Amino acid sequence: MPTITTKDGTSIFYKDWGKGQPIVFSHGWPLSADAWDEQLFFFASNGYRTIAHDRRGHGRSGQPWAGNDMDTYADDLSSLFEKLELKDAILVGHSTGGGEVTRYMGRHGTSRVKKAALVGAIPPIMIKSAANPGGLPLSAFDALRDGLSKDKGQFYKDLAFPFYGANRPESKVSAGLRDQFWLQSMQAGFKGAYDCVKQFSESDFNEDLKKIDIPVLVLHGDDDQIVPIDDAARLSSKLLKRATLKVYPGAPHGLMATHRDQFNADLLSFIKG
Repeated sequence: MPTITTKDGTSIFYKDWGKGQPIVFSHGWPLSADAWDEQLFFFASNGYRTIAHDRRGHGRSGQPWAGNDMDTYADDLSSLFEKLELKDAILVGHSTGGGEVTRYMGRHGTSRVKKAALVGAIPPIMIKSAANPGGLPLSAFDALRDGLSKDKGQFYKDLAFPFYGANRPESKVSAGLRDQFWLQSMQAGFKGAYDCVKQFSESDFNEDLKKIDIPVLVLHGDDDQIVPIDDAARLSSKLLKRATLKVYPGAPHGLMATHRDQFNADLLSFIKG
């Protein structure tokens, strides 16, 4: 399996398909690069080089005890850019991956990135506070940690329903898609998955967003039950210098799967535009 080794010795697995301008995808919690397979195939088939990695603690990457924090995630992504000598890349992040790519650009700049897309992404900050009254309470994230600790297998099965909107009466989400979510989630190491909850809930990306000087497509479903749109995409798009906000009516958190064709077309149009 293709891997790179980070500064602290952690092995990071990645997929590298096709040739052309690179598009680098960063997955959400608690998934893996496999969450982007349909996009990797679609864009590689349309003349792009598509790359997706498993975040440390997830999928086929190493499961270190330490380093499961947003700054290190961003540094790992930087190492991937450097080892693969990527330039003029399109950077795409979903959910926690949206935080990862935002922190990467805030921490390492945009010299290697031409455009970016944030999809159902966690910035600017998820947790509720005096400064962020529209956020989710700490108890919501404590519940995630509690569910993970008590019975992670059942927890991941249950989480797949709101992730894809399968708990809505009109949903046509297949059991296969929910099973796929469970399988990828079960590959995540317990420590990495547990630590990541604090990272995606409490990391503050306000200053990172302000630093980003390239065009950014902000995509979000207005029925996202995991990362509510009003305290995420609508705020992020105001902080970014060159943002285009696109709202998918009725779409859930995992819209790149449930609205795959529309998402692929919109991302391709943004890249070419």
